[in-house]
Amino acid sequence: MRTILLACGVLVAAVAANSADLPPPLELTAEQDHEMMLDRLGITSIRQGANGRDPNAPNAANYDESKGNPYPDLPEALTLDNGKSVKTMRQWWSRRRPEIVEHFDREVYGRVPKHVPGVSWTVADSKHETRGGIEVLTRKLLGHVDNSKYPLINVDIELYLTTPAGAKGVPVIIEFFPPEWAARIPPQPSPTWQEQVIARGWAYAILSPTSIQADNGAGLTLGIIGLVNRGQSRAPDDWGALRAWAWGASRALDYLATDPAVDAKRAVIEGVSRYGKASLVTMAYEPRFAIGFIGSSGMGGAALHRRRIGELLENVAGSGEYHWMAGNYIKYAGPLTAKDLPVDAHELIALSAPRPLFIGAGNPAQGDAWVDPRGMFMATAAASPVYRLLGKRALDTMEFPPMETSLTSGELAWRQHAGGHTSYPNWATFLEFAQRYFGAAK
Repeated sequence: MRTILLACGVLVAAVAANSADLPPPLELTAEQDHEMMLDRLGITSIRQGANGRDPNAPNAANYDESKGNPYPDLPEALTLDNGKSVKTMRQWWSRRRPEIVEHFDREVYGRVPKHVPGVSWTVADSKHETRGGIEVLTRKLLGHVDNSKYPLINVDIELYLTTPAGAKGVPVIIEFFPPEWAARIPPQPSPTWQEQVIARGWAYAILSPTSIQADNGAGLTLGIIGLVNRGQSRAPDDWGALRAWAWGASRALDYLATDPAVDAKRAVIEGVSRYGKASLVTMAYEPRFAIGFIGSSGMGGAALHRRRIGELLENVAGSGEYHWMAGNYIKYAGPLTAKDLPVDAHELIALSAPRPLFIGAGNPAQGDAWVDPRGMFMATAAASPVYRLLGKRALDTMEFPPMETSLTSGELAWRQHAGGHTSYPNWATFLEFAQRYFGAAK
């Protein structure tokens, strides 16, 4: 025992000595970090975003469809950068898809560094509970990111996994949701989405995105982004929070692949609003997720950047939201515009092909106008040719359907429910959609 204690003491002393030689993480406000990025880009200012709270403000959000589509011409998902058409699956996989990924990496979401530290998982807690009268086991899992090269930043990914009692190899749905938000969200009607999942004999997991990377610009020198950058600020094409959260979802899937209670090959990634954005980005970059359920994701997610309805590119590029994206994205809020983007949301959606993808939105009159449901439908429809090229069925119409019309017969699905900024009213439809691929319900 004395030998072990001495060895531990030597290790702690070595880490402390190493830490003393390292520069501490930069302490910046989001505004300061945003200004630093503007300087790096050679930009003095950007255009103001839309005001979604005051309809009388000079920059009040636009909801007039006649003014909402100033750049109707989208980049062609099936046209190479050299102007040649993509006509075969091989051309898509070998040439066009890598082109689209490179554009998103460089200009929109940023690049994941080549050498991100590994993650080791442990079970921190477990307890037996009931969900909808069914016995379940809930475990709190911690994924510790190796910080031996920069001990001044610690990252422990939080994952809460709930499985039916005695489960073996069941499908699992991973939701992006910070546990600290629980008190802010109104209670769901019964059955909750969790109860609906458990009633099918499936499992679900809650992944805390803020345990991976803070949801603000001040946190960019901390979290996984800060750890890799050793506490320093980002380069213009470095990853933002959306890519970091997606990376965290991949690491959660790594763990689930080792857990016999679930089947990681039948895993869903799901989220709403900013976490709907993160879920769509995850589907684009992580091919191991079988299905995506994308709720009310809006600008930076499934809504077209070239539209001018509700939240704008300029809002996402401002100091309150820019941390979601690569620094280069800010260029398109000044001096460039959304028209200059080499890609748009329909191509992000297309990166999920040929896997099943369900995109949903709520009722503008009930609080979902900001995310531009029509713009998300237009992007989904514009991604359909890629699904068809890959031998899958997509949307059967280019016309925006009436509310609560379920377009779910193909691998690319759409539904706008009559509720607000939530996915709850779409859960029953989504689970029926997923059942086609995961097998019959219990």
